[in-house]
Amino acid sequence: MKEKKYRCLVCSYVYDPEIGDPDSGVAPGTAFKDIRDDWYCPECGASKADFEPIDD
Repeated sequence: MKEKKYRCLVCSYVYDPEIGDPDSGVAPGTAFKDIRDDWYCPECGASKADFEPIDD
C-alpha cells in the first residue's frame, strides 16, 4: 500500500513519503507517522501536528 501524503495546514506544503525531507534528515521512503515528533515544516516551520493526510 502506498503511504499517504500530508499537507501543512499553514502553508500547504505537501510531505511526500517517496521524497522524504532529506534537508531535515528524513530519508526517502519514510512514512509520515515515522518522522520524529520534533520535525517541522521545511517551508514555514509549522509543527508536525499542523499536517493532515490528503488523497492523491
